[in-house]
Amino acid sequence: MKLKKIFTLLLSVLCLFSLTFCSKKAKLSNDTLYFNLETEPPTLDPSKAADTTSSLVIENTMDGLTDYDFSTPDLKIIPKVAKSWKITHSGSVYTFYLRDDVYWTDGKKVTAPDFEYSWKRIIDPKTASEYAYFLFDVKNAQAFNEGKIKNIADVGIKALDDFTFQVTLTKPVAYFLHISTFPDLSPLRKDIIEKYGDAWTEPEHIITNGPFKLTHWKHDYQLILERNDNYYGAKAKLKKIICFMIVEASTALSLYQTKKLDIIRQVPPLDIPHLKNTPEYRSGNYLSTYYIGLNTKKEALSNAYVRRAFSAAINRTEITDMLQKGDIPTSTLIPQGMLGHNPSIGIPFNPTQAKEWMKKAGYGEGKKTFPPITLLFNTSETHKTIAESLQSQWKRNLGIEVRLDNQEWKVYTNSLQSSHKEPLKTSFDIFRLGWNADYPDPDNFMSLFTSYSDNNHTQWGSKTFDKIVEKAKLMGNNPQKRVELYNQAQKMLLEEEAVIIPLYIYAHQSMWRNEVKGAKLNPLDRWSLDEFWLER
Repeated sequence: MKLKKIFTLLLSVLCLFSLTFCSKKAKLSNDTLYFNLETEPPTLDPSKAADTTSSLVIENTMDGLTDYDFSTPDLKIIPKVAKSWKITHSGSVYTFYLRDDVYWTDGKKVTAPDFEYSWKRIIDPKTASEYAYFLFDVKNAQAFNEGKIKNIADVGIKALDDFTFQVTLTKPVAYFLHISTFPDLSPLRKDIIEKYGDAWTEPEHIITNGPFKLTHWKHDYQLILERNDNYYGAKAKLKKIICFMIVEASTALSLYQTKKLDIIRQVPPLDIPHLKNTPEYRSGNYLSTYYIGLNTKKEALSNAYVRRAFSAAINRTEITDMLQKGDIPTSTLIPQGMLGHNPSIGIPFNPTQAKEWMKKAGYGEGKKTFPPITLLFNTSETHKTIAESLQSQWKRNLGIEVRLDNQEWKVYTNSLQSSHKEPLKTSFDIFRLGWNADYPDPDNFMSLFTSYSDNNHTQWGSKTFDKIVEKAKLMGNNPQKRVELYNQAQKMLLEEEAVIIPLYIYAHQSMWRNEVKGAKLNPLDRWSLDEFWLER
């Protein structure tokens, strides 16, 4: 049955490309870019998006208050829909002054109430946004999200008039302006969402304000973005971007090599050695960490000694050498290039120590036998390679049997989110994820594992850890103290509790044709497609 499904999917992809490219009249132009999105976006609703695929589409179809200038080394924040802003009350009140010439794709003006609706919607518990905690520094936002107050008007988010938007924080926070760049906080049209419900993101209903608009979405196959000619900023140079959803990197590479794709965002590990010296291979490290998460509610993984042993039994260099794409092995969470990065934190590879920890947990020779467990990963050649290496290393160094299971991305993210409701009933014990920086501040990584973060799928929470992270937020004028606090928090997360196991800092590796101009890598892995053009 599984082989039949794979064959059907492959046949469908080939048929799709045949229809797209094999017509005698078909001719590649400078107006249309062919891009591999890799997977079906789980959602195009900014309030509910929690993955890089969804974000890539959203950030090219929606404009928020601000953005980054990726040409500056410190990622300067620049105006977008907000033409300017003012920070008052010792850093606790942010007032954004909006442009009055930004229009939705249906011709209506973008106004401050559109931002008020969006920001309040993301903290509404009925939305169930995984990113609600991003706004918990806003006055009464966490209390409203947790049901402690009922009136959303009490939250410090408000439109003062049609073009003035104000946010009031509980206390000054070092990085808060960076939050305003986040695609999930783009403005939204209340009337459209209330009219169409979950279907509002379909091409026939969606209303956006960015450089591109969604005009076609054949789910699991193809998504088309077309230039928004009513865009207030510099018009996109491309008229159309055809995005395909080809999960298998080897299939995508074959289509790239036969000139049916202009850009692929992943290169198969086995092909990297003979491609990495070619002019169209692009690579560079960015602010992102690949890690393994452990479901601490599962009995087999509820003991910290067991979790430490799993970490100590992994030779991370063995994995990165196998992948051959320039990833940097790491045992720490905060990536290289960010405040708080400390390579000495974490559990290093030590099989002898791993066995000792298993004995302390009651497993090993003459003791209990550790039960078989399951590692779940999303379908990908790279993730499969990593999972098989982990399976082999845990068997070799601990004698533990690990089953492997994989799911398509949308199903996978649903499985992770469902684990919050019934952690003991999940079919998996261990999962893989990566965290790309949403903004260049260590809080973006550390707050991920607070007890109130819906992006924390380990089911672990510690009030002590929460307090350390919260305290570090307030130390904007004392970077040395912030680093000390983040060191303390990382040691708790990675060494004492061993809730997650960092493996490596990502190396971005992709390919695009020399005819593609304007494309650049950046440390946040953002794809500003409106800056791309073609010279075929």
